[in-house]
Parts: sequence; structure tokens; C-alpha cells
Amino acid sequence: MATSKERRQIVETPTEARQAEPGPSVFALLTVSTGLAILILGVIWFAFFRT
Repeated sequence: MATSKERRQIVETPTEARQAEPGPSVFALLTVSTGLAILILGVIWFAFFRT
């Protein structure tokens, strides 16, 4: 850990502050999950509510 103290405050890098390594993009996760939700709702609508 590369934490240091400056004027009685602990200074950390952004990665250390998050306590995690950068992972997959949150934008990609939201895009994929929203796309899947739209696809599933479309299939349900097509199967049950189509006239």
C-alpha cells in the first residue's frame, strides 16, 4: 500500500480508495443488461399480447 500522510490526512490513489482493481466497464454492463431486458420483454409481448 502506498498510502501517505500529508498534514494529518491520509492520501491514497483512486484505486486504493476504491479498494479494488478496475474491472469491466459499468457502461458495458448496463448496456448489456438493458438490451437483454428489452429482448426478454419483446419476446413476452410477442408470445402473449400480439393480436
